[in-house]
Amino acid sequence: MEQPVISGLDSFILGIVEGITEYLPISSTGHLVVTSKILGLSEDASRTADQIAAIQAFEIVIQAGAILAVLFLYKKAIIDLIAGVFGKSEHGRKVFINICFAVFPVLIVGFLLKDAVKNLQFTAPVLIATVVGGLAMILFERFYARRPDIMDKPHVGMHELTPKQAIFIGCCQCLALWPGTSRSMVTIMSGMFTGLKRPIAAEFSFLVGLPVLLLATAYKGMKSGRLLIDHIGPSALLIGLVTSAVFAFFAVKWLVSFLNKRGLELFGWYRLAFALVIYFVVGL
Repeated sequence: MEQPVISGLDSFILGIVEGITEYLPISSTGHLVVTSKILGLSEDASRTADQIAAIQAFEIVIQAGAILAVLFLYKKAIIDLIAGVFGKSEHGRKVFINICFAVFPVLIVGFLLKDAVKNLQFTAPVLIATVVGGLAMILFERFYARRPDIMDKPHVGMHELTPKQAIFIGCCQCLALWPGTSRSMVTIMSGMFTGLKRPIAAEFSFLVGLPVLLLATAYKGMKSGRLLIDHIGPSALLIGLVTSAVFAFFAVKWLVSFLNKRGLELFGWYRLAFALVIYFVVGL
């Protein structure tokens, strides 16, 4: 194997960024774009096409660490889902069905538009999505989520969502195929719109994201496995995965607590500020 194109330190930094941003409603894609630019990973003119593809694959594959964090944090919910599949938990069965309804749209749309999505993997679409997402969260909190009639109405649980509501969340999740949108943002907001409280909407977002992220990670890992072995190496991969898992664990715990107290608006302002960072650091 040739000299790895990502050092152990680079892998550690990218793992931190991935772990923190994967489940926060701020777009992991945008943060990885900026981080790669700062580290000089994506702009090195000496890189071959295979080396660049390996770096891009690495940034996706280390999502597996963040996935493991959620599996650990929500192991009771996962066990309940499995019990529901085998007819041992009515609550788990209903949540599992709603997750299937919510996942189905993005799998279909993602497959049909996979080539078009590839063409959006550059800075301008990420910058646009970062700004639009920031404004959307600010407006959502100010003009919908904090309305007295919304806050005081009875809230539903994940198992009480109707198929129509679950499909609605799934259709909103399709918006996250646009790089920089943030899957967590659209699923939390759409979940709240259907009547889920903020922390429950976040939990449903995490659970819905598991099959989507697992499939995306597995697909990229199988497709680019040789490139990862040849140009990244097992050490850098392991560092990225472990770091991503550790920081995702704490980010998810913090997010649920924060949403319950403060809501989404601060994340909206953060996204607007981060858009300036993207513009001045990466450009268009």
